[in-house]
Amino acid sequence: MKKLFFIFMISNMAIGMQAQDIEQKLKEKGIVLTTPSAPIANYVNAVRVGNLLYLSGKGPTKTDGTTVTGKVGEDITIEEGYQAARLTGINHLSVIKAELGNLNKVKRIVKVLGMVNCKSTFADQPKVINGYSDLMVEVFGDKGKHARSAVGVNALPGNMSVEVEVIVEIEP
Repeated sequence: MKKLFFIFMISNMAIGMQAQDIEQKLKEKGIVLTTPSAPIANYVNAVRVGNLLYLSGKGPTKTDGTTVTGKVGEDITIEEGYQAARLTGINHLSVIKAELGNLNKVKRIVKVLGMVNCKSTFADQPKVINGYSDLMVEVFGDKGKHARSAVGVNALPGNMSVEVEVIVEIEP
């Protein structure tokens, strides 16, 4: 019986250490989560269905409330688009934390749809959305690796440079 209790305690400590790792990673990387912005129309930031969390499209809104705008490859560079996609990822992390109370409940980033505001001849959408994908792997490790689409669009709301939707598997 003592042996089972010991194994249980070690398992819980390991889970707790993993849980602290996500929050600690954010602190170590200087990533600060903010209160998620309210939806701009008749929808919600996230919907939970079973163990999946569907997040609405978010864009690169900065902490001061301004948004990174412009067409990538025309008004802003690929690197600036990459940073905008990364910022969008941080905004999604804020939504996940607000919905779940804790990022440690993320089991896996499942699917990402990245939309890049660009001119019709721009063909480097994957390089831009890598800003989002790289952040998810940086924060969650292998659990952050996901299926993904990166597409170019003619326009996005408010002329924002990127918008991303994501599906997240969460602990039951």
